[in-house]
Formats: sequence, C-alpha cells, structure tokens
Amino acid sequence: MAAQVYDPKNPPGTSQASRIYLLPNLMTAGNLFCGFVAIIRCIQARYATGDITPQHLYTEAVWLIIAAVVFDSLDGRLARLGGRESLFGREFDSIADIVSFGVAPALLVFFLILSPELNPWFRQIGWFVGFIYLLCAAMRLARFNVITHPLVYSNNAKFNTKDFVGLPVPAAAGMVVSLVLVLNSEADLRHWGLGLPPLMLLIAYLMISTIRYPSFKQVNWHTRARFGTFIGILAIAAAVYFTRQYALALIFLGYLGFGIGRHAMTVSRRRRRLRELLDQRHSGRPSDV
Repeated sequence: MAAQVYDPKNPPGTSQASRIYLLPNLMTAGNLFCGFVAIIRCIQARYATGDITPQHLYTEAVWLIIAAVVFDSLDGRLARLGGRESLFGREFDSIADIVSFGVAPALLVFFLILSPELNPWFRQIGWFVGFIYLLCAAMRLARFNVITHPLVYSNNAKFNTKDFVGLPVPAAAGMVVSLVLVLNSEADLRHWGLGLPPLMLLIAYLMISTIRYPSFKQVNWHTRARFGTFIGILAIAAAVYFTRQYALALIFLGYLGFGIGRHAMTVSRRRRRLRELLDQRHSGRPSDV
C-alpha cells in the first residue's frame, strides 16, 4: 500500500473542518456569545459606579450563562436530529463551553464572593479556587472529546451514550450560577455565599470523577409520554417559571445529588455482592455465578 503524500493545498482533515452545518453551529455561536457577554457583565459589575447596581449586572450574567446552557443543549440535539454531527462541531462546542461554563462562572464567583476586598480571608486562595474549577472544566471537556471520538468509540463497546462520565460542564455551571442567583436576590442569604467556594471544589471533583450522570439523549421528538406525565411536565415547567430563582437551583442540585446517590447505591450493591461471594466461598457453598 502506497504511503499517502502530504498535500499542502489539501491537508488531512480539511474535509472534516469544512463541514460547518448552519443550525447546530449557530446554536454553538449563541452559546459562546452568551458566555462572552456574561464575562463583560461580571467585569462591569466589579467596577460599576453608575445607576445600575452590581447586583443587577451579576443577575444578568447569571441569566446569560443559563441561556448558554439552553443553546448548548440545542446544538447537539439539532446536529443529531438532522444527522449533521461533525468533528468540527464537537471541537467548536468545547471551545464555547470552556468560555461559557468555565471562565464565566469562575469569574462570576470570584468577583462576587472570592474578591479579596470583600472577603480578606480569600486574599491568597480565592483566585486558586476559581482556577481549580476552570482547570477541571477544561479537563472534563477534553476527556469527553476523547471518549466520544469516532476512532475511540468504534473500539469501545462499553461506552454508554445514555450517561455522561462525570458531571457535565453545563450542569456544573448551572449549579454554581443558580445558587449565585438565589444569594444575589436575597440580602438575608448573602452570608451563605462563603459556602460557594467549597461547593465549587466539590463540583470540580465531580466533573473529573467517573460518577455517571444521565444525558437525556434518548429523549427526542419521537419520545412518547402518557397524558398524566405530559400534564405533570407542564405543571413542573410552570412552577419553574414562577419560582425560577429557587427552582433552577433545586433542579441543578437534584441532578447533582442524583448522580452521587446512584453511584453510592451502585458501589453498595457491588460491595454487598462481593461479601456474599466471599461468604459463599468460605462456607463451601456453590456460587450463583
């Protein structure tokens, strides 16, 4: 077999890089735009001196990051729906995610909670907490690209498309900013903001852990539901809208806790099964497996 000759006018991967499908990548661009404007709002809030209060600008930044979560969920679904998935789209999505769900939340919490002027105790470690979160978000995105790469996936029969390995970066950002929204809207709760740095470290660990979280990729336009389930979903959506400052935090917190709880139950079952097998071996009874 003859060796492939490198052509500088048509380098390897050019055909893949040129597959820029409009709708999915437009959603990714919307994700990136929201993240960029959220960063601008954080900087403006940090140095706000006019009639617009810092709390108002921080709240705008939160809603922009939530909008980025929505755009991020749409780009993948549109790509899968139209059969327009591409390597370019995957890489573009990761770059947008690191801005919207890595840099923006870290900067938001740093300016609002970890600022040395506001909390002298964080003078030495505040920036480091934000960096650890950003670092783990970048590593989580890089790992996702590796394990979902076509060359890896084709040789990895155990890969489960129904679950994410580790807490997804959009969910991590949503958890952080939804709590910021609650703290920023209730003056009586702002002293609880000191609990955000430990939570960010926990979220950073969950992103790079092997704990599995549901991806909901099996839910699509063809998914069927009973009438009662449909009404229940509409009722929940209405409740989320009218109590959005608290409901969003509860939703993301529930998602975070679901993965931890399911992982703990799985580990417990495995340990119990292992003890049963060891007991059967020591007692001389035949094993069921």
